[in-house]
Amino acid sequence: MSTTYEKISSNKVRLNFVVTPEDFETAMQKAYRKMVGKINIPGFRKGKAPRKIIEMQYGPSVFYDDAIDILFPDLYRAAIAENDIHPVDRPELDIHKIGKDEGCEFSVEVFVRPDVTLGDYKAIRVKMNKNEVTDDDVKAEVERARNRMARFTEVTDRPVQMDDEVNLDYMGFCDGEQFEGGTAENQTLVIGSGTFIPGFEEQLVGAEIGKEVEVHVTFPTDYHAENLAGKDADFKCTIHSISQKELPELNDEFAKDASEFDTLDAYKADIRKKLEERAQQQVDQQFENDVIEKLIECMTVDIPDAMIEDELEDLMRDMEANMRYQGITMEMFCKYTGQTVEQIREQRKKDAEERVKVQLALEALRKAENVEVSEEDVDEAMKEYVKSRQKTLEEYKQTMSEAEKNYFTDVALTRKTIDLIKNYAKAE
Repeated sequence: MSTTYEKISSNKVRLNFVVTPEDFETAMQKAYRKMVGKINIPGFRKGKAPRKIIEMQYGPSVFYDDAIDILFPDLYRAAIAENDIHPVDRPELDIHKIGKDEGCEFSVEVFVRPDVTLGDYKAIRVKMNKNEVTDDDVKAEVERARNRMARFTEVTDRPVQMDDEVNLDYMGFCDGEQFEGGTAENQTLVIGSGTFIPGFEEQLVGAEIGKEVEVHVTFPTDYHAENLAGKDADFKCTIHSISQKELPELNDEFAKDASEFDTLDAYKADIRKKLEERAQQQVDQQFENDVIEKLIECMTVDIPDAMIEDELEDLMRDMEANMRYQGITMEMFCKYTGQTVEQIREQRKKDAEERVKVQLALEALRKAENVEVSEEDVDEAMKEYVKSRQKTLEEYKQTMSEAEKNYFTDVALTRKTIDLIKNYAKAE
């Protein structure tokens, strides 16, 4: 048996196989033993008919397909290993010659991980925006803390005002008909929170306890229920109670309650520090994203559709797993959003393509720069995960599987490759 390899394009190869008559005969005999128990020949007990009799009855090619099925897997695995090929799709088999006396010759064409041509990645330029923290940012964060610590006190001598918390009943009507999901009793709502449909909460301002008030709204065009999207609706609402928000006084006592600090100034200083750290993280992340985007822009690659489809399948599986964790199914999600699975797949296809491009670009850069990682690099990649498992690094490494080790090695390689391209890139 012999195998030859030829490249058809940047993302497809052809493997040619020649099987000698002797090797093909061995495979034919294996095929006979495999199939004889399923073949009925008059005059012979099932499974006892000689091979020559079966071939006379059904023709000499009766075992050809099964012989190929027996030969092909081992030949194919050996060929892709020998030629360092990385298939991304099922191979397409084409038989050129086959016979008992001549053996067989066949070829397969298969899509593989494509060649990537990197552009001048050492000359990447990206803009880095500053993200400065202002006094207003600190003030807004303090106000959010005050609102989290706010108390609501019931009032009975006035109508609803903005920021009040109300308890209400409502019934929704569309085209004069009450619609499903548009009715509730004893619902709690903070006016101005943006929880309900745009325009709903504002129209409750001025409503009085015990008196019915009508609210007129238009559902957003992208509303999750397709039967209501973009339509006008009327709600009959009755307020049962009104509670007004009372914010804590802005002083040192508030700081002690809201934080680990004894003074308001110390609390604000800590808020500013955390906001600045967060702002810098956002700047750094945006810089990294922009650098990778530029790297992709300057590369040339012809990606097989199968790679994108495989990545899309992974995205969909991850999505369903996250849904199950939240207690919902894909069917429930589709019903809630008014979408089909195919529509969701189509929306995620662009994400899948981008992920494949990132993988190929970083992989090509890693090879071009001969990036390698040390044991310390891999340990660093494990740290956050190990911390979440409440184990020490050494404890985790003692029970770690080979697959887990390979995963964290890949994580470390990716991180080191990204750091390398970021070091080459110039921020403007």
